[in-house]
Amino acid sequence: MTTSDSAGIRVSTLELFFDLVFVFTVTQLADALAHDLSPRGLIDATLILTVVWWMYSGYAWLTNAVAPTTTTRRTLLLAGMAGFLVMALAIPEAFGAYGWIFGVSYLLVNVVHSVLFLHAGPAAVRMMRTLGPLNLLAAALVLAGGLLPEPWRHLCWIAAPLVQITAGYVHPAEMHSISAGHFAERHSLVMIIAIGESIIAIGLGFREVHLDGGAILVAVLGLGIAYYLWWCYFAGDDKRAEHVLAGMSDPLRRARLALNAWGYGHVPMLLGIVVTAVGIKKTVGHAFEPLHWGPAFALSGGVALYLLGHAAFLRLLRLSGVWHRVAGAVLVLAVTPLGHLVAVAQLAAIPLIMAAGAIAEDLPRIRRLGMAEAIGDFGRNAS
Repeated sequence: MTTSDSAGIRVSTLELFFDLVFVFTVTQLADALAHDLSPRGLIDATLILTVVWWMYSGYAWLTNAVAPTTTTRRTLLLAGMAGFLVMALAIPEAFGAYGWIFGVSYLLVNVVHSVLFLHAGPAAVRMMRTLGPLNLLAAALVLAGGLLPEPWRHLCWIAAPLVQITAGYVHPAEMHSISAGHFAERHSLVMIIAIGESIIAIGLGFREVHLDGGAILVAVLGLGIAYYLWWCYFAGDDKRAEHVLAGMSDPLRRARLALNAWGYGHVPMLLGIVVTAVGIKKTVGHAFEPLHWGPAFALSGGVALYLLGHAAFLRLLRLSGVWHRVAGAVLVLAVTPLGHLVAVAQLAAIPLIMAAGAIAEDLPRIRRLGMAEAIGDFGRNAS
């Protein structure tokens, strides 16, 4: 396959529909982690997100090369969506009674992905000779983890993402067809849906809470945090990232960049969204009370993880803003003790830190624009 940058290839509404089903996993993960906010719960959430994201990303690569334009392709994509939906439903007990349901659904998602990729042409068939069996091996490990007792269960779950990481580097990645516009847009859409889904996850925490001033303050501050998560990703960096990918002429380097930045680089950002949603959810109804250390660390740690993930994303693309994200993550972690004193103090400090970072990052651009406007005015007056 050859690389492509056709500007006409954009994300279809069916792909967006697919993304909505996938992002249901964010809600389910946030709910599961809220019920088990412990190191083990966090590890389990990370393992689930990693294997699920690998296959979501696989479908993003798939539709980048094979548009769902025929009835057969759309039907197969619907089967994949069904697999993602059942996986999401099984997440609360993925390491328990529903492990086998999660595993069977994950296997279905993998099989559909492999079958659909074979529609991309002879080069895809050669590529899938390596990638397909390794993906199926990872799915078999997840299924085995759903059937076996501990410690084999977690060992299988840990082995699955290791196989997937290996698959990313040993298959002939240069054969992928990557339309930069479609590829970046697809991942941008899933990120904005995930951030929106985190608001829903937070909102679910208000179901049995009296809507007083404290609850409203938590809701507004939570929205402020979500806004700056959006700003961090979408205030121009998404378009700059697309241009970097489009400008990569070597097929192998382009594929490696897509895999590292949009594949692996997005895992900490998505996990950060999940953990942040849990931290905010834990403050609902307790705005003027001290938080336990677990929810306080979740609140700051989730935002910090997101910022560090985006810093890694920018670093891989050689874009500016890396150190603003790292500094923001450090400062956000530093205000964790505020939540242990009173929840609303930490909840207010985080968006203030992010707002200050946004202003600091925008100042050079504003100054450049101001200078350009001044030069333009001088030129117009001189003429």
